[in-house]
Amino acid sequence: MTYGSAELGIETPGKIIAVHLNYPSRIEQRGRTPEFPSYFFKPASSLAPSGGTIELPAGTELLAFEGEVALVIGEPARRVSPEDGWRHVAQVTAANDFGLYDLRAADKGSNVRNKGGDGFTPIGPAAIPTDGIAQDAWRVRTWVNGELVQDDTSDTLKFPFGQLVADLSQHMTLETGDVILTGTPAGSSVVVPGDVVEVEVDAPGAAGAPTTGRLATTVVQGVVPFGDFGTKPAIDDRQRVEAWGDEAAHAAAVAAGKASPLDSDVAAAAAPTSAGPLTDEIRALLDGVAVATVSAALRKRGYVDIFIDGVHPNHEGDTILGTAKTLRMIPFRPDLFTAFGGGFNAQKRAFDTVEPGEVIVVEARGIPSTGTVGDVLALRAQVRGAVGIVTDGGVRDFAAVEEFDIPVFSQGAHPSVLGRKHVPWETDVTIACGGAAVQPGDIIMGDRDGVIVIPPALLAEVAAEAAAQEDADAWVAARVAEGHPVDGLFPMNAAWRAEYERSRAATTAGSQA
Repeated sequence: MTYGSAELGIETPGKIIAVHLNYPSRIEQRGRTPEFPSYFFKPASSLAPSGGTIELPAGTELLAFEGEVALVIGEPARRVSPEDGWRHVAQVTAANDFGLYDLRAADKGSNVRNKGGDGFTPIGPAAIPTDGIAQDAWRVRTWVNGELVQDDTSDTLKFPFGQLVADLSQHMTLETGDVILTGTPAGSSVVVPGDVVEVEVDAPGAAGAPTTGRLATTVVQGVVPFGDFGTKPAIDDRQRVEAWGDEAAHAAAVAAGKASPLDSDVAAAAAPTSAGPLTDEIRALLDGVAVATVSAALRKRGYVDIFIDGVHPNHEGDTILGTAKTLRMIPFRPDLFTAFGGGFNAQKRAFDTVEPGEVIVVEARGIPSTGTVGDVLALRAQVRGAVGIVTDGGVRDFAAVEEFDIPVFSQGAHPSVLGRKHVPWETDVTIACGGAAVQPGDIIMGDRDGVIVIPPALLAEVAAEAAAQEDADAWVAARVAEGHPVDGLFPMNAAWRAEYERSRAATTAGSQA
């Protein structure tokens, strides 16, 4: 089988070497920045021509495409410099580095089984001689069913082509016809049987704008299951999200019937609901009770620092009553953000695992000048049944978030993205939000006056007292409206208290008649 370099007299390359991460767009998506390139081998038996098919093996679901620029070595290279490395590339062509996430864990970083299957490296259909074309002049594009999904250029690479050749030549001789797959940009995602993937590499700024043409591959369904004598396919929520690209892409695929839902979503839907401390009776007691009234009951018990200060609702009249799910941010530091800020980070985990009835509470260190919640995350929380979001930082996409039903209490709008002031650090831990200590499972209550934190152990007695106080305050307000002076009425002296008790008893008797 030839693969686009028959004029070199090479039927099959001796080596196919692929780079893990190279395009900044993909590096940002993955959330980890390599200091140097890393590689894996693909077998020659994985090569396939344009116009062929690739099988989605029986019992698997996460076959992902990766459109790439493929380098074909001309003059052998051994211990060459990065400046000289490009000279050893004779041709460039298109490649598709398919991978099966269902087998990703089988071989750790070597990718033997998840990227080495028959047909998993289509290449071609034509090769472009590199004479007169610089290493930063190339473009790779990928289409799925005619829709452009990847588009990037070699001038953005973290590791230029010449550096890859030089680095590899330190360890092995790169021989004529060897192929280097140079990494994929953002946009890689999952394909299903019936999808057609096309990859094209060109040099649009070079004379004649040479192109490889489109490397086309059709996905077909396999029918032969894996045997019991080797690693079986296995996936988890993280693999699903990474394979599809991000949470939004996976959610869209689920809605379109192309993907399975996250295991956490299935478990949440199937799990029996637990009332916890917020029973129907307590919710009924607190219905219509002001946060200020509850805060007074807490103050009597010595709880004076239970206010999440500085936050305001995004809708007038919004109220919150739910249990806390916490997210902690730490101060921004470039190395920590590189390690913890990307991929399926703590912020995404919090919003992707919040349960019905919970309130996401974010420790943003009281800094309003950065966004800590945006429209996609707020929508995700609403879809999962969260009853509110509280952050002592800012909210981006504020107008869009206002359109959602979910109450969001914050310090206001700010357009910045994650990575300006914070690193998302951990979830489900004790945090400090707006000057208040918040533990997972604490009761969060909010209205136009603000947001407070109620320790679960005090909820029942505080709710009962606050409900009684709210009733008394309403009776007092009615007397003031009738023209009575507040002296002796607010708070009630003995005479007014006796009158209130007689009125309350009469109301109770009337309701029972």
